Amino acid sequence: MRKTFILLSTVILLFSFSGCKTYISSYKALGFVHSNNSDSASMSFWSFDGRMVFKLESKKEGDISYTAKLESGSATVYYDFYGKSQLFSIKGGEEFDTRNGYVEAGTVYIIVETDGKCENGEFHFSLN
Repeated sequence: MRKTFILLSTVILLFSFSGCKTYISSYKALGFVHSNNSDSASMSFWSFDGRMVFKLESKKEGDISYTAKLESGSATVYYDFYGKSQLFSIKGGEEFDTRNGYVEAGTVYIIVETDGKCENGEFHFSLN
């Protein structure tokens, strides 16, 4: 009986450590609107504190196009396509409209993380 329990525990542990790339959104927000489809995502808010994760599916190689605007606070945006990398950082009063972050066909995660409370922000991402 004890050997069965140890074997079962080992199998469960192996599955739990099996390298899944699962990111979880966790935030406090006011006036928060977001959308996510297979090749684009966006979020806008009056107040946001935490992490928002978008899952996109790239059909071909290309870049991530993005626009970002933030009135106050600071945030860092990462993307994960074969490893988590920083896409950009933004501080209050800044605005971006550019493309960056090379991806190929497959799943791409966009992770927006704030460094405390941010206000009046907009983020738009699309795969090209």
